[in-house]
Amino acid sequence: MGSLLSITDIKDDVKDILELASQIKAGEVEEKPLEGKTLAMIFQKSSTRTRVSFDVGMYQLGGRAIFLSSNDLQMGRGEPIYDTAKVLSRFVDGIMIRAIKHSDVEELAEHSDVPVISGLTDFEHPCQALADALTIKEHLGDWEGKKICFVGDGNNVCNSLLLIAPLLGMDMSVACPKGYEPSEKILKIANEYASENNTQITVTDDIGVALENVDVVYTDVWVSMGDEAEAAQRKMDFAPFQVNSDLMSLANDGAIFMHCLPAIRGQEVTAEVIDGPQSVVFDEAENRMHAQKAVLYHYMKD
Repeated sequence: MGSLLSITDIKDDVKDILELASQIKAGEVEEKPLEGKTLAMIFQKSSTRTRVSFDVGMYQLGGRAIFLSSNDLQMGRGEPIYDTAKVLSRFVDGIMIRAIKHSDVEELAEHSDVPVISGLTDFEHPCQALADALTIKEHLGDWEGKKICFVGDGNNVCNSLLLIAPLLGMDMSVACPKGYEPSEKILKIANEYASENNTQITVTDDIGVALENVDVVYTDVWVSMGDEAEAAQRKMDFAPFQVNSDLMSLANDGAIFMHCLPAIRGQEVTAEVIDGPQSVVFDEAENRMHAQKAVLYHYMKD
């Protein structure tokens, strides 16, 4: 059965899932392959793209989705995750959870008898990385030999991109202030994948070095949900890492700009860039649904 908590869970399947996503988007897959199936969607964190894309995606695949906030579940009032996993497994065919703590999702998956799909945790965002990869191939033609640079906080999105990039034959650099580097655990695995696939991972606070020979410039908000207490300090630390026209000029001709959204124009990215011709952020947002439909098919199809 398996679950999708991390890109590491689909190390050997990532290209197949992305090819399936392309086929689903093109209408080349059977209609309603998940007819009669139900997905429980647990949201400990608010969402626009994750909620709508999974809900609509499940509907288009012939199944249905049930939205469950923390207020809708006894888990939000102290019921053990073990009990929640066992009960939901009796009712539904899959569980998607957008959670605060990665450890909660791991515990849910450990005790669930149906697949669990991570819609985001504080550690990774695998569905976002799949949508990003689909978008990169659509706009650049292929992954092999391309380079992506993540500018800003070495956060959950950055972690998943670090894992997926080498699996697809891409180099990746991270430009971040000192003290905001990605997880050491993630970097260790990413470098192992890079070695296996003859690609390179670079983490530096030197923007010029990070932007060398880059085809994709990617950023995210400076203050993620849960980091609000650090907002003032983060804005100071990340100010030199704003993605603006000068920074984009360091990338290759034809480079694209990506952002997982929501974005704060004038902070991590200027309006000139995110609303400009190099930006593919709305194609990227749409591809959340197509990538996730492929994940749902992969994990829930009989």
